This record gives sequence, structure tokens and C-alpha cells, in this order.
Amino acid sequence: MTALALAASLTFALFVQAAPVQPGEVVAEIRVHGNHLTPDAEIITIAGLTIGAPVTVDTIARARIKLNGSGKFEDVQVVKRFASIADPTKIALILIVNEGAVRVDFDEGPDGEDIAVINRRGVFNTLMYFPILNAEDGYGLTYGVTSSIANVLGDRSRLSVPLSWGGTRQAGVELVKTFVSGPITRVEVGAAIQRRTNPAFDEDDDRGRVWARAERAFSSVRVGSTLGWHTVTFGPISSEMTTVGADVTLDTRLDPAYPRNAVFATAAWERMSFTSGASLQRTNLDGRGYLGLLGQSVLAVRVLRLGANGPQPAYLKPLLGGWSSLRGFEAGAFVGDIVLVGSAELLVPILSPISVARLGLSVFVDTGVAYDFGQRVKEQVNQNGIGGSVWMSATVFRVSVSVAQGRGAGTRVNVGGGLTF
Repeated sequence: MTALALAASLTFALFVQAAPVQPGEVVAEIRVHGNHLTPDAEIITIAGLTIGAPVTVDTIARARIKLNGSGKFEDVQVVKRFASIADPTKIALILIVNEGAVRVDFDEGPDGEDIAVINRRGVFNTLMYFPILNAEDGYGLTYGVTSSIANVLGDRSRLSVPLSWGGTRQAGVELVKTFVSGPITRVEVGAAIQRRTNPAFDEDDDRGRVWARAERAFSSVRVGSTLGWHTVTFGPISSEMTTVGADVTLDTRLDPAYPRNAVFATAAWERMSFTSGASLQRTNLDGRGYLGLLGQSVLAVRVLRLGANGPQPAYLKPLLGGWSSLRGFEAGAFVGDIVLVGSAELLVPILSPISVARLGLSVFVDTGVAYDFGQRVKEQVNQNGIGGSVWMSATVFRVSVSVAQGRGAGTRVNVGGGLTF
């Protein structure tokens, strides 16, 4: 069929749609669309359709059932259209099939030329790979790969298997599905095992985790809830716990790699129930603001509070120090049941704002305190760091090297960054 004829038939179809069966209707034409591997004639044979056969009330349903039952197609549509404006008893049946992912291979033809051959893609041919690359002082370099298969549970679903080594050794499986309507916009379930060394206690922290999470997004606001079961081995300590949590996040950043005139804030609550019968409630309050100043410079301010309603076991205590919280000190320099952090940083790009990657300088002041439950914050000594950094950010990559003076700790270089997807 020529492009003009196809366009005319589709235009006509907009007016006639799928009309009810009328007496004397017969199949005058059968068309096949969407196939790459299966010949038209084979598809028509599978559907059980023939030219001149009467069109009954179950003709379309029977053809669809036969095509779906063949196992050759991921999706099938059988559409009824009028084949003639002058004779409404002549019917065209259009078979629209989806054979799923295919690949193009090249075989040698009889004359030695390359011939393109379309083959069905297997599971391993549809895998997508994303690198894992993160570094932070105190934890080292983490590297690996995440393998993913899209649409395993229909559209907008993904099955991922992250495998990493180095600072964080991890193996897991995650299934995510998003929805365009309904009360939930994202569902995630997964399981993982992980090992990393706690820099404050110099102990291996081995964890196993199974979780389920649901989220609802409202423009710049996201609300979520998570259920989980965890096992922990930390030196001589072994523990199991179940968790239930809720969180809300406000994110107005248009460019997370270099936000400007934006706010990011999250509040999270989690209840942990241990097999010993004890329970603990933990909170995470994190607020960040980004104010655009002269040119492309940005003033970034952050306030963070990590806390609990009681003493925490050593493997759960939040750490203070290092690139992510208090520069000028080594990672895990301070430990407590409650950690408070504040920072102000002036970031100044030295490359054009339209460049793919941004390179810049910054000056900053960090302050923080870590203390145990039952102590009073005003009785604690704040730890302060002041310094500067060189940083680079791109769409999915950011790295920063800072040199800072920590009060009572001398001068220290802190490094952090990695890939994000």
C-alpha cells in the first residue's frame, strides 16, 4: 500500500471507527501492521481469517485470542474498518501486532553481500548497563555496574541488579514501577546484601535488607513510606529488626547538579523494632537553600539534624566528619546519638554556564556537633572547619576536592563525588 493510500484509509477510519456488525458483512481485505519477523500470510493464517468469510459478532474476538495464544506477540489489536465507502458490507480487518524487541544482524548473501536479518532479542540482549562509581574519604572508592531490564511488568517498570565492590560491596535486586495516574506514582521492592567498613569504629558492617516502598508525587513535593526487614553483623554484634518509615521531600531544583534559587528539604521518620523487644524512633531533617548571586555564583546553605528518641547501638549512630558533613576532619571523627550540622558555601563557576560540564571554586564554613541521648546540646563544643574547594559537575557526575582547616585537627584534604542516574 502506498503512503498516500495508507493515509487516506487512516483518515477514513477516524470517521467510521469500529461499527456494529451489519447483516451481509464479509471480509474484503486483511492488512497486517507492526510485524518484523513473522510474515503477513502466517499471521493471517494464525488469526483464522480468509477473504470472503462472513463477519460475525465474534470474528474479531476469535482472531485476537488466536493471535495472543500463538506466543509470538507481546501485544495484539484487531481493528474493523470499512473497505469501501460505496458498499458498507465490505469490511477490512487490520491486524496490529507487537513482536517485542528485535535486533538487526547481518548474514552473508549468495553473492557475498551483507543481508540484514531481523531476529528476536532475548533477555540478555535487552539488558541495559549503568556504571557505579562513587568515592568519599573514609569509605574509599566504590565501583561496579547496575544491570537493568525495562518493562518486565508492563510499561514504566524496571528490574535492576546492582553489583559493586571496593568501599561498599553490594549485591541486590530491585523492581520499580511507576504510574501515570492513581493514588501511588511509584512502587519499589527489593533485597540486598552489603558490606562496608565503619570509619569511626574500624569495624566491618554487614547488612541484609528486604524492603518495599510506595511514593506519591505532587509537583515539587514527594511523599513516601517504606517497610523493611534488616539483619546486621557489626563486629561481635548481631541483630535483626523490622522498620516502618515515612518521609516527605520538597525539591524545587531544576538542575540538581548546580541548583540556583531553589530549595531542597526532606523530613523522615523511622520506627525500628528489634527482635530483643526494644524499639527506637529515628528522625532525619535536612534543609538546603541555593541563592543566586552575582553572575553565576551561588550561595548554598545547609542545616542537618540526625537524631533518635533513645540511645542507639553503635552500628546505627550517625557520624560527623569528612566530605559529606564536616570538612577539615576525617570521616567519623565524631559519633553520637544526635548529630547537628550547618554549612554555608559560596560556589563560583569558572567555565561558561552553557558548557556541558561546570568547573568552579568555592569557599565554605562547616560547623557541627555530635552528642549522646540525654546530653544537652548547649553543653557541647561545636566543631568547625573552614576552607576552599575545586569542584566539577556535569549531568550525571560531580567531584569535589577540598582543603580545610579543622579546629584542633590541623589541615585536611577531603574528596568526594561520583556518578548519579
